[in-house]
Amino acid sequence: MLEKQSVQANVRILVALFAALVVSAVFAVVSQTSVSAADANTLKVSPVRTDVVIQPGQTKKVQVTVSNLTKEAITLSPIENDFTTGDERGTPALILDANAYAPTHSLKRFMVPLENITVPAEKSKTIEVIIGVPKDAQAGGYFGAVRFAPASPDGGGQVNLSASVASLILLTVPGDIVEQLQLTDFSILQNDRAVTNVSKPDNLKATVRFQNKGNVQIGPFGKISVKNGNKVVYSADFNNKDPRDVILPDSARRWDIPLEKIGTFGRYEINATLTYGQKNQTIEVTKVLWVIPPIAIVIAAISLVVLIGLIILTIFLIRRSRRGPRIGRSHRGGYRIR
Repeated sequence: MLEKQSVQANVRILVALFAALVVSAVFAVVSQTSVSAADANTLKVSPVRTDVVIQPGQTKKVQVTVSNLTKEAITLSPIENDFTTGDERGTPALILDANAYAPTHSLKRFMVPLENITVPAEKSKTIEVIIGVPKDAQAGGYFGAVRFAPASPDGGGQVNLSASVASLILLTVPGDIVEQLQLTDFSILQNDRAVTNVSKPDNLKATVRFQNKGNVQIGPFGKISVKNGNKVVYSADFNNKDPRDVILPDSARRWDIPLEKIGTFGRYEINATLTYGQKNQTIEVTKVLWVIPPIAIVIAAISLVVLIGLIILTIFLIRRSRRGPRIGRSHRGGYRIR
């Protein structure tokens, strides 16, 4: 009996030790996650984007402010990078190689290198980015970024080595500017699938895709409207903000606009009126969407079957009536009408 009690006691001790180890492991994971989350929010930059116009042969300064959200001073290295279009949703792809430039529209070639800065704890510091445009620079758009990263190998105290923030700069050099946008897609989507008719008006959106065939960044804007008959049931602004999202030269960009207030049955016209460029060039496009619930399809099918039956019956009766009565000889030698 004593031996059995001893075994049970040992089991209870092992269970308690195992539980303690699990709790310690969970606490360690949570602590590590908290530290990582803190590292990801140690720097802030403003403005996120600057649009500037510089004539050939002239120089301008663009101000960028970086904020230190930690409780320790941080030494940062302002790094100038070109970027290209990362995807069709407008995410830039920074060219991080210090010796590399964008193949076209490189702003980095016009930017004066910057020195390291130290930002006090919970303070901000503003730097001036000097951009000098050569006299022989071609007209059009140029784009780059100023990225702030820790200057010391250890990340500067509380800042993770991989943490960095960037401010985008979009430059326009006046001259022979070509503004040419091509609308390559305007579709109605339900659950990310193109549709022309749906059974329920849920999760509907219009998708707009432009291709920029010009030499300068362009921010199209406009309005999307939904009509049922002659009545406008819904309208939404498209990219009507400041600053507008832009499409870089030699690239494409796509936007999604949610569609609301569409009824459970009927024919709807989705119209887009889109404008771009200094000359306010306009593109208009319309798509038709049918909303047909399953019960309407069943009723229509039954009605069609009934209609076909009535047509067949009518044809049969007409043909029979045209034949008229037939007179034949009776087997008894007389006549009868058949």
